[in-house]
Amino acid sequence: MRKTILGAVAVLAIGVTGAGVLIADAQPASPPAAQDVSPQPARPHWMGWMRGQQSRAARDRRLGGLRTFALVYRQEDRKLAPADVQKIAEGFLLWNGNHSWKVVEVAPAPDGSVGFALATSDGSVIARFAMDPHSGRVTRAG
Repeated sequence: MRKTILGAVAVLAIGVTGAGVLIADAQPASPPAAQDVSPQPARPHWMGWMRGQQSRAARDRRLGGLRTFALVYRQEDRKLAPADVQKIAEGFLLWNGNHSWKVVEVAPAPDGSVGFALATSDGSVIARFAMDPHSGRVTRAG
């Protein structure tokens, strides 16, 4: 019985491998003749990484017009106070669906940033962070 099962598994593995090779070597279907399809320029395979940058650049061009008419303009210096940092951190928790954690120990740090900690509902600190009051960038402090 064991030899039969092992033989069946081996045949199945060989069949799946053969089918995968056939599928990988298959040529894509040609487009219908009625459509005008311009050929893509031939690129060496090592330039495939550039496709992602081109699509990001196109997306940024499309969204650039939307940013022009945005309701709120992002300031270069955000001038965040400790109360602002606490609201941002609480908003982050709510945005991610966390209603039980709290933002505690919000205070200016000696390096000019604003430090805060995330704590559970019983008050035990989970992690500490620092936010730059000018750029709004958050870094983990501990």
